[in-house]
Amino acid sequence: MVDIHSHILPEVDDGSKSWETSVAMCRMAAADGITHQVATPHANDRYHYDREYLQGLVTHLQGLIGNAPTLSLGCDFHLSYDNLQDVLANPARYSIEGSRYMLVELSNYSVPQQTTDCFTQLGDRDITAVITHPERNPILRETPQRVVEWAEQGCVIQVTASSLTGFWGERVRRAAQWLLEHDAVHVLATDAHDTVKRIPVLSAGRDAAAEICGEEVAEALVDANPRAIIQSQPLPYFPRPVLGSYRKDAR
Repeated sequence: MVDIHSHILPEVDDGSKSWETSVAMCRMAAADGITHQVATPHANDRYHYDREYLQGLVTHLQGLIGNAPTLSLGCDFHLSYDNLQDVLANPARYSIEGSRYMLVELSNYSVPQQTTDCFTQLGDRDITAVITHPERNPILRETPQRVVEWAEQGCVIQVTASSLTGFWGERVRRAAQWLLEHDAVHVLATDAHDTVKRIPVLSAGRDAAAEICGEEVAEALVDANPRAIIQSQPLPYFPRPVLGSYRKDAR
């Protein structure tokens, strides 16, 4: 399995707090069957993103853990005006391992209509937005049809694996399941922050997905698709999403 979203680097954001924790997270990931893990530190007003410095941390952490899992660098890119201007000027700075894919996290407080235009602008720079955990966004989980429309536009949709297991609550689980059922999920990732609660485990989410959409699709979400992302290749599983209404009270 390949995990394209994790906060395993120490003392750079709200993820790992020490090298010991970072090493333990990587070992937990390897034990779960994760063979490649992308470190994706936040880039926002609170956390400055220094690519060269962070790459040095990835190299050091790889030396501490050995060959398993293989590590690479990406970014948890918060979509804001300043960040957007910077990535349009420097498209490779925030992408996953220098690929054409970049994680994009949307605000919990406002998701303006212009967001769609932002994804178009990124596409014009040959950057495909990987929209992170929309099922956990309090705005988007109530209007997941917007996420389906972005998938139809060509954006990649990444759901947190533990959302499907109920870790984030029933409303989040229902939104994640709805997106899966409407062919609007392309990748599962851990978004791991520690070794206690937000852990680097994909297998439980993969198994939950398999019950909804079958083993073949579930495997694509944790292996073929994320592997294509780190290799800057087209996703092998990218179905046409299914538009539909969303009932907030559905079970």
